[in-house]
Amino acid sequence: MGIIVQKFGGTSVGNVERIRNTVNRIIEEKEKGHDVVVVVSAMGKTTDQLVGLANELSAYPAKREMDMLLSTGEQVTISLVAMALIARGYDAVSYTGWQAGIITEPVHGNARITEIRTEKIKSRLAAGQIVIVAGFQGITPAGEIATLGRGGSDTTAVALAAALHADRCLIYTDVTGVFTSDPRYIPNARKLKAVSYDEMLELASLGAGVLHARAVEFAKNAAVPLIVCSSLEREEGTLIEEEVSVEKNLIVRGVAFEDGITRVTIFGLENGFRNLPDIFTTLAEHHIDVDIIIQNQTADHKTYLSFSIKDKDLKETADLLEAGKEALSIDHFETETGLAKVSIIGSGMVSNPGVAAKMFQVLADHGIAIKMISTSEIKVSTVVDAKEMVRAARCLHEAFELDAVEQNI
Repeated sequence: MGIIVQKFGGTSVGNVERIRNTVNRIIEEKEKGHDVVVVVSAMGKTTDQLVGLANELSAYPAKREMDMLLSTGEQVTISLVAMALIARGYDAVSYTGWQAGIITEPVHGNARITEIRTEKIKSRLAAGQIVIVAGFQGITPAGEIATLGRGGSDTTAVALAAALHADRCLIYTDVTGVFTSDPRYIPNARKLKAVSYDEMLELASLGAGVLHARAVEFAKNAAVPLIVCSSLEREEGTLIEEEVSVEKNLIVRGVAFEDGITRVTIFGLENGFRNLPDIFTTLAEHHIDVDIIIQNQTADHKTYLSFSIKDKDLKETADLLEAGKEALSIDHFETETGLAKVSIIGSGMVSNPGVAAKMFQVLADHGIAIKMISTSEIKVSTVVDAKEMVRAARCLHEAFELDAVEQNI
């Protein structure tokens, strides 16, 4: 039999009883004859609690020290899961990210995996052991602990599956699969039997919390079969594959949304695009993700530029723009918070014109103002007031008849 990688999120290991349930799932795969590698997150709300402690001591905690602090959460979980397996008579060993050979770029708080040295894991698997790996973390070439950002345990699992040429990677979570929208806010959301890599990548990057976007990138690039399923309920999950073989009648496959969006508008730029590269290079060098970008010219031959960022990056963005006003030829800039992004996603949009027009008409009919727009071949995103986010998502979910998708139970 081949190698199976299983990933269990914080809810799945949130207490002793759930750890026992997780161990049962691990043993099931081992008993089928597979070599098993398990990636786990920190227990429950551990990461939030650690962040809260840091914020009580510092308004802007040092990023290196935050990585040192947050990486301890997964270390607790790996040891407990390994202990539970050993108590059941199975040979298991736990590894932190750096012990498992996960090498990252030298960035604190949101690092990318650059390499995985699999020799140690492979030798343990060859000896018949179950390997438990701490998600969300790795080590830089200089020997510094680095974390992968929120949802980074998904990335750890898929990256390991790719490096080990695993037969499949199972992402166990507190939901039964990938839904047409977040069922906590959209009561009529339905589970999808399958989603393409590209659709899942858009869903993940646009606010669907079920999977981390970088994890989907790894899965797509390495053609890793990926299944999202529940750790608590015995239901068939959602298969993420290159080309969806079911539900092809859906032009729009999902509605994603996220709040915490800020619009930044820069005024007084000279026309000719000369300073645009400098502005976005400055932001990129500080690892600030810019999403929707809009540029317009005024009658006096000046340019104003708007783009969206996450609220968490607002202070650093404002500081950089203020410090670079003269060098970047900025007259002044303004920010607008209290915004949200609502998006529709579906590979069927490529061959079906008029989808964007329908989206805009639906929002207009419900009196929801659109502040920014971004499109690609398989998605349309709009920025709206945060207070309208859920209403906008519900209207679009109904308008594109996503509530008619049958649950695959």
